[in-house]
Amino acid sequence: MNTSFQNALGPLARRPRGVVREHEILRVSGWIPGDDKTKAAETAIEEILKWAQKRSGGQLPQEAWARQSFDHNLGGRNSDGIRLQSGQSDIWAIRADDPDRDIAGRVWTTEVVVGQLPNQPPKFSARLLVSTPEAELAVEPHTPGFVQQLTESCGLVSGLRLLLPQQMQIESEVDAEDFIQFLVDPNRQLPVFVITLEDESEHDHSTLNVAALSRAMLGLAHVALVYPQPAWKLTSRFGKFKSVFGGAARIYLPGFSEDADPYHHRLVLADQIATAEGAARCTRWIRQLVADESIRRSRLGREVLPFAAVRNASLQLRQETLKNEDASTSEQLAAANERIEALEKRVDEHIEENEYFADEFEKERKRAEAAEVQAQNTAYRIQELTKRLKETGSDPDADIELPENWVEFVDWCNRQLSGRLVLTPRAQSGVRKTDYQDIKAAASALIWLANDCRDQRMNGGGGSINNLTVFEGVINASCGSDTYDFDWNGRRFSADWHVKSGGNTRDPVRCLRIYYCFDPQTQQIIVSDMPSHRRTGAT
Repeated sequence: MNTSFQNALGPLARRPRGVVREHEILRVSGWIPGDDKTKAAETAIEEILKWAQKRSGGQLPQEAWARQSFDHNLGGRNSDGIRLQSGQSDIWAIRADDPDRDIAGRVWTTEVVVGQLPNQPPKFSARLLVSTPEAELAVEPHTPGFVQQLTESCGLVSGLRLLLPQQMQIESEVDAEDFIQFLVDPNRQLPVFVITLEDESEHDHSTLNVAALSRAMLGLAHVALVYPQPAWKLTSRFGKFKSVFGGAARIYLPGFSEDADPYHHRLVLADQIATAEGAARCTRWIRQLVADESIRRSRLGREVLPFAAVRNASLQLRQETLKNEDASTSEQLAAANERIEALEKRVDEHIEENEYFADEFEKERKRAEAAEVQAQNTAYRIQELTKRLKETGSDPDADIELPENWVEFVDWCNRQLSGRLVLTPRAQSGVRKTDYQDIKAAASALIWLANDCRDQRMNGGGGSINNLTVFEGVINASCGSDTYDFDWNGRRFSADWHVKSGGNTRDPVRCLRIYYCFDPQTQQIIVSDMPSHRRTGAT
């Protein structure tokens, strides 16, 4: 008895062993600057054709150089071009196949589209795919050579940033200020791979080939080489746990900000890339990461236009033209069959894409589950070690240094109170955008929550902590009617307690409020919001 609809489809639904499967490797998108938009598009197409000519195994037909649709088939080195003009839109696309020189059965496919739309600069997009029977595909992604040709001949822009084949050089504090603004720019579309130098006398990283990385990731990520002095500006702005310095490297993904999760923007320590083997591992990792990011962050049909979509539109236009011209039945049938074949191929491509994202989702789900288990085990271990220290009469927070500013506050909390207290994203955002001035009072209140308050809740809640003095001028109290619900890590909680400064002042400079609850499952205090008074319907 068949156990699924897929099995019920029989042999047609099964992928036989050794079947060739197409994998998408990377996507590049942008726009081409220039006062003369038509000339800019023509220059770009010329460079792409020159690149395709070298890989065609022969001479491209005259139709290609005349910017018309063409077919070029020669021993597996096939190239197809389409020119689609409709109204004020003019779209040119090419798909070129190139068999791998070393791996039998592996064929690289490059799709490029240059489009002129009304009142817009020319759009550019490219996809790199590979068809292979290999069960496991191991490649080091590299953007096609024509991307560098475009940046040198006519320019290519991502967002508002001109793409350059060489790395950004951050040598002065002025450079650092501009660079910091670029890192936190919400309109930044590409990751930034930051490589730092350990010594002022150095002009290149000792193990990482920065120039080669810049060329390989052109259009996928920006690469920046940061000298020691300006690197400290990053630390001053973002704090130690979100910055990079001393020969280390870090990837800053789009969306980075002062209150970002530092673990989302991965750091590679200096000793991890101190050897040639470590540098090679880092190079492979970063090239794969930015290639995967290019697929996740760009949408087909929006930033990137697949060749199949252009081909289908062209076939549809041809079919309608034949019908309007009252062409023969055989001509119309041939056009219809060609379009059906193209639609079937596009359906197959959508299925492949959905399978890719389903696989990626499953990988991320398993990774998230493993990370959550590991984090909880680590928290329990920290809790157990803290308990043992207290049993011996030691105070784990006796020598703790309080943070000096709000920039380092979240990192300080994660480092010093991990396993006992956690700040939700809203609370983290709150400490980044507050007028409250007494940073040490807020930090001291969190230490009380992580110790005295947590211990009381873990021991069954014996004794009242309502209206309890935490230290002079600060008390702990029930939220009462101001209790509210919030979500954290996929679960719903109620913030039913708060630590607050005495008096009735609502002055944001002097008013301290820390809203929290206790989670018996993780045995942690969860701070929902701080350090200012939370606005409610009553206030």
